[in-house]
Amino acid sequence: MPRRIAGVEVVEAATRHAFARHTHEQFGIGLIHQGAQTSLSGRGTVEAEAGNVITVNPGEVHDGAPIGDAGRSWRMLYFEPSLVEAAVSDISDGRWKTREFAEPVIRDVALAARFRAIFAVAASTGGTDAELRWDELVVTLLAEALPLVPRSPARLQVPPSIAAAVNRIDDDPLKPLTLADLAQASGLSRFQVVRGFARATGLTPHAYLMQRRIDIVRRLIAKGTPLAEAAIAGGFADQSHMTRVFVRKYGFSPGAYARAVN
Repeated sequence: MPRRIAGVEVVEAATRHAFARHTHEQFGIGLIHQGAQTSLSGRGTVEAEAGNVITVNPGEVHDGAPIGDAGRSWRMLYFEPSLVEAAVSDISDGRWKTREFAEPVIRDVALAARFRAIFAVAASTGGTDAELRWDELVVTLLAEALPLVPRSPARLQVPPSIAAAVNRIDDDPLKPLTLADLAQASGLSRFQVVRGFARATGLTPHAYLMQRRIDIVRRLIAKGTPLAEAAIAGGFADQSHMTRVFVRKYGFSPGAYARAVN
């Protein structure tokens, strides 16, 4: 049973499934354990194979598909942004706060070994020395993986009209919405909303709405909420509907995720 670490999700998964474009609210860093995959990232399409470190930034649209028929397995640690900001402040002696991963795939044997060490601590039941060991490894891992570059301006700049549509969804992801509602909020035509939304966020309005609802579900599952309850609380018709969307986005089921994080 993995240790519960505040602000961190510990995930281990294996699948032959491809997963659709989606985002995470956290910073993610992990390791391809077996197999290989190709994925869209904020830096274009990339390939990662066993032994490669993989990263994702909050809000970065990405997908993934196995290379070959054998599937792939990976291990990930997802950090709440506040934890990364605190680490960046320490690493930079207070000069910076918000930084991001610059490379979606890092081919570095030493960094991979460091990740294996930190994942082993995260997945252990812990001991009296575990917290100190964890803190040391996190700071060192992030110091090596984060190049201390500013967040990409391209992903921070959203036209005000599209921002209004995004905010309409973010304000209440559970509320029923139509494309006409978003057009009214943004002052654009329905077609302009769809085109502008996809350009600004990497997702269509509907895909973005589903992502926000899945974000709610993930947080609830991580807290131990039963899957059926999480589905309803996340705005899905039922558990099977939630499961279909979850698998399409992440490549594994909500049940597998619950077993990994609880």
